[in-house]
Amino acid sequence: MTAIHATAIVDPGAELDSSVTVGPYTIIGPHVKVGAGTTIGPHCVIEGHTTIGQDNRIFQFNSLGAIPQDKKYASEPCELIIGDRNNIREFCTFNIGSPGDTGITRVGDDNWLMAYVHLAHDCEVGNNTIFANNSQLAGHVHVGDWAILGGFTVVHQFVKIGAHSMTAMCTLLFADLPPFVMCQGQPAQARSMNYEGLRRRGFSPERVSAVKAMHKALYRDDLTLDAARSRIAELEQSVPASAPDVQMMLTFLEKTSPQRGIVR
Repeated sequence: MTAIHATAIVDPGAELDSSVTVGPYTIIGPHVKVGAGTTIGPHCVIEGHTTIGQDNRIFQFNSLGAIPQDKKYASEPCELIIGDRNNIREFCTFNIGSPGDTGITRVGDDNWLMAYVHLAHDCEVGNNTIFANNSQLAGHVHVGDWAILGGFTVVHQFVKIGAHSMTAMCTLLFADLPPFVMCQGQPAQARSMNYEGLRRRGFSPERVSAVKAMHKALYRDDLTLDAARSRIAELEQSVPASAPDVQMMLTFLEKTSPQRGIVR
């Protein structure tokens, strides 16, 4: 049977796998679904239309699935969807989506989310990310796979953070952060590319070299963004192994709005 502490309050409408454990004084609402192997610590509130996958570890004092901090929200049945094998540390607040977007706040798989992380409505977090303590995302922020946010990183609404990127502690992001880029500052400025992280993830020397060339085109050669994109596109021919990385960068840059721009 599901191991639910005697002091926990689980609505009869909630759907919990028989292997789920629920700690003392936790409250789980009627529209919550929790997959196999997930553990939920004490003093958590999980509400709304929230779906949690398998083998997640949710520590004490978390608020998951509360309504968005959006004045336009009017009780629509929006959702929070959390994937598998995520670690969610203490005092995190993940809100459901809003009807002004997809209506879903989404967290992927294998993420490491430290204490006091806030995910506002309609955020999308990929896989294998690390959010250090007090990382704060406003509404509609998208974070790519393997991104790392340093402690106290604050992200403006609608900003996109590319895969394999990294922010330093206390970074303030008003613009999109392209894939692979490491940034720092208030507002953020690009400092380098995440070369060591790429090597640890198995990127070949050829692919790392191509990422260096992308950094040079975007930040070192005083090119316009259009000219930098053309230079980056040429890498696919000269370094065939870099094709997935080049396409990811070009797709990201194409989707960046001129009003917001990229971190410079």
